Amino acid sequence: MDENITQHFRPDEAPFIDAIGEWLQQVADEYRPVLTHFLNPRQVYIATTLARRADVKVQFRGGHEHAEMRRALFFPDYFEPTEADFELRLLLVDYPVKFATLHHSQILGTLLGAGIEREILGDILTDGQVWQVVTEKSMMDYLVGQVDHIGRVKARLTLADFNELIAPLNEWESESATLSSLRLDNIVGTGFHLSRHRAKELIEADHVRVNWTETTKPDYELDVADIVSVRGFGRVRLDEVAGKTKKEKIRVTLAVLKK
Repeated sequence: MDENITQHFRPDEAPFIDAIGEWLQQVADEYRPVLTHFLNPRQVYIATTLARRADVKVQFRGGHEHAEMRRALFFPDYFEPTEADFELRLLLVDYPVKFATLHHSQILGTLLGAGIEREILGDILTDGQVWQVVTEKSMMDYLVGQVDHIGRVKARLTLADFNELIAPLNEWESESATLSSLRLDNIVGTGFHLSRHRAKELIEADHVRVNWTETTKPDYELDVADIVSVRGFGRVRLDEVAGKTKKEKIRVTLAVLKK
């Protein structure tokens, strides 16, 4: 991808931008659809931007309307995507509900411990009791065969139909704020009403992830659609950067999901 494009994104996003460039070129050269693994919200934002610039059509699916993790399908003009083209499968976590409690981190840790990458998994959903996992069709049998425990709880994965999809808990709260910068420590502090010093301590103690990737840099600059996870506090998403105030403060909209 040329420098005119990469200068609009962060340096650490260059490999992903190059990957998108290759997918878009594939669509143009081979005149066929190209399906990706699951993308996080920031990657969806970048993919949408670059596909629009290249005049290539793209759609995203993650198994439910408000999915965070979604697969992208880039396709030529003649192609009309169907749900089947996204090759999604829904797995139910079968465990003794009356005698055990599961947590998102336990399930994700178990699945990653089975030797797969995060990009193979979509959202992990719960209604507070039932747990479901969206994954890729090609990995379904592998995951079903690998999992017999979640943490210390005896559990297994079984295939479910998307008609059985639960209504996931969604307690994201939207709030507007004005910030001096889009630094990571600033947004963590604002999102969870912490001092800048406390936010910096959490980041440097390796308690913070940006788009599911660990970072220990308080001055890491965030951008639209980035999701920040803070251990013990929850998550904050940068939904909008809406210009500056007369005093040069940055207007933003954050979505906060507290633990």
